[in-house]
Amino acid sequence: MKILGIESSCDETAAAIVENGRIILSSVVASQIEIHAKYGGVVPELASRKHIESIVAVVDESIKNAGITFEEIDAVAATQGPGLVGALLTGFSFAKAFAWARKLPFIGVDHLEGHMLSVFLNEKGPEFPYVALLASGGHTSLYLVKSYTDFEPLGHTRDDAAGEAYDKVSKMLGLGYPGGAVIDNLAASGDHRKIKFPKPFLDKESFDFSFSGLKSAAARYIQENKETYKCQLEDIAASFQESVTEVLTYKLIRAAVENGCSHIAITGGVAANRGLRQKATREAEKNGLTIHIPDISLCGDNAAMIASSGYYRLLKNITCPLDTDVYSRKP
Repeated sequence: MKILGIESSCDETAAAIVENGRIILSSVVASQIEIHAKYGGVVPELASRKHIESIVAVVDESIKNAGITFEEIDAVAATQGPGLVGALLTGFSFAKAFAWARKLPFIGVDHLEGHMLSVFLNEKGPEFPYVALLASGGHTSLYLVKSYTDFEPLGHTRDDAAGEAYDKVSKMLGLGYPGGAVIDNLAASGDHRKIKFPKPFLDKESFDFSFSGLKSAAARYIQENKETYKCQLEDIAASFQESVTEVLTYKLIRAAVENGCSHIAITGGVAANRGLRQKATREAEKNGLTIHIPDISLCGDNAAMIASSGYYRLLKNITCPLDTDVYSRKP
């Protein structure tokens, strides 16, 4: 079964063809980073316009790269939410029109669920149930994943997401947007012991997150050392990253232990962070857990994960009528 997946929740226009939920026949992503970089973040109206300009070409390319024809597509899946409403509507409306014209099943997919299933696209995948950490620019959450369609929330961020904190600290340091990769690269040559940033565990018994205090601590340090902080960029990056990754790893491991899971997963854009991948892998080994992290190409927003999730929903006959709407926040 070949599923056409379409993703347009934020600033990537993406389309993919996935066979039987596991085999990626093609995956095309048109990024808008250069457009939004000069504004220091995503501008919703610009994102929506760019999706409209790109969607047809991206879908055409995905079908061409898969080496198939329109007639070989069995169903269409598209991101329904959460995300920027204008951006979501572009991909979702296009997908509905495509499904209607070809008389194909149409599946609305939750963007977060797509991320959590991305670990099945380049390996055997974890055993159910497993605990998934979803960390990106807009979300930081822990879920108990019981099946391909059953996700139990364990904890969420109460303010800034991890990726958002990276972007804001990067902007404070004058390093530009997006900040995740820049800080990760600097951290590799810095000493995380030089600066004692707080580790925002909140209540250690809770699985919720909060990174606003850490962001404020970084801002205070930069202000107090405004004459010298540019000579400390590597150490600031390393110390900031150490605080973020320790909190994420601690709560992920504890959630798995408390829920009796032997498998864990890290997904979302922040899963590409080398510091997090290394720390979580070490801690998983110490605790006898098997860790799953997607390929770098599958950490950011992509349509392959949407097509894969759509496949498993279709198997359970979970489809959407064509008057279904998008949502900006998960219901």
